[in-house]
Amino acid sequence: MAVLVIADHDGSAVRDTTNKTVTAALGLSSDVDVLVVGQGAQAAADSAAKIAGVRKVLLAESAGLGHGLAEAVEATVVPLAANYDAILTPASTDGKNFAPRIAAKLDVAPISDIVEVVSADTFVRPIYAGNALETVQSSDAKKVITVRPTAFAAAAEGGSATIESVAGADAPKTAFVSEEMVKSDRPELGAAKIIVSGGRALGSADEFHSVMEPLADKLGAAIGASRAAVDAGYAPNDYQVGQTGKVVAPALYIAIGISGAIQHLAGMKDSKTIVAINKDPDAPIFQVADYGLVADYKTAVPELLAALG
Repeated sequence: MAVLVIADHDGSAVRDTTNKTVTAALGLSSDVDVLVVGQGAQAAADSAAKIAGVRKVLLAESAGLGHGLAEAVEATVVPLAANYDAILTPASTDGKNFAPRIAAKLDVAPISDIVEVVSADTFVRPIYAGNALETVQSSDAKKVITVRPTAFAAAAEGGSATIESVAGADAPKTAFVSEEMVKSDRPELGAAKIIVSGGRALGSADEFHSVMEPLADKLGAAIGASRAAVDAGYAPNDYQVGQTGKVVAPALYIAIGISGAIQHLAGMKDSKTIVAINKDPDAPIFQVADYGLVADYKTAVPELLAALG
């Protein structure tokens, strides 16, 4: 059995979500190759080659792949699929975009967001906002799978895989128009070790930023938000943590003014240490918190900042 992992990278190096997906792939087979798609992505391919357990790195480059167009990724991957029994990718925004398209072209059912590999054809995935786990067995000859990175340890470095160039496809019916990038000196939310998140209780966008940003700066943390805070316009969409946002598992997650709706808990309950600050003692967030403080954030956060020096 051979497995192909489609790498998640930033052009210069693979993200740790790729290492974690390699770990899942190694649960299926010892024959694991990594596909790096992009434009000018040689450095990312070099990075992928250093992942322990990787047999070979395939580098595919084209203009369409440089912008991550799902149509271009699918047109590149499908011809390679004949050599593989399973195709895995992190359940990132990009992975969720192109994986179903690849599965449709291969006429198989995609298996999404797995958290455990039971055997070569059996996987575990969360359902009902993470309140239940479903075991899925697939009889498809080829498996197309997205992997929840927070459920797997990252594969170590130390590999020395060979790098091979393969044809990169374009997307003739799709054109890249533009993108707006949010630049920040803070860590990326999905990979951050510390996250401070705010909820609707903060009351306004000005209050959200004035409370969250000093604490995040002090801790070197990323900033997250509940869906209610995002929907209210307090924070941008890319801050959203939860079932319909980003799924995170940092070493420390601090929830400020977040009640703990089930959709939010689904996105952060695997965090190593959870600290909750909420003035409602019955808030559901306290059920998953390791440390809970029943207090008004207007008093608690300044005291925390003062204690941090």
